[in-house]
Amino acid sequence: MTTPFYQIEFRTFLLIVGSVLFIVMIGGYIAFQARFLIAGPQINVTDNLATQHNVRTIVLRGTAHNITHLWLNDRQIFTNEAGYFEEALTLENGYTIATIKAHDRFGRETRIERPFVYTPVSINSL
Repeated sequence: MTTPFYQIEFRTFLLIVGSVLFIVMIGGYIAFQARFLIAGPQINVTDNLATQHNVRTIVLRGTAHNITHLWLNDRQIFTNEAGYFEEALTLENGYTIATIKAHDRFGRETRIERPFVYTPVSINSL
């Protein structure tokens, strides 16, 4: 003979509620840790690069997280263990676009483009 639902022992009720809470907590922890996989690759350029028209070489600095590969203008660059990168870029005369691109292990891509203008000193003095 089965007992009705409202006559379940308190001990059995606590066991069921405790098991459900445990499963919900484990699922929440897994979702919390998977947030980096869900977010995809992230690139942050940390410098506030003012557009100086007479500087030929600039240094791009920043951090990249959740990546497997990182490129600056289709040339692979590398990060340290903390995800920090620092790379020099020589500007061409006139307008240059620096493109930083990253891939993660699932093939997702993030890209940041920064425009720069270089005006040689000889042209400025005319």
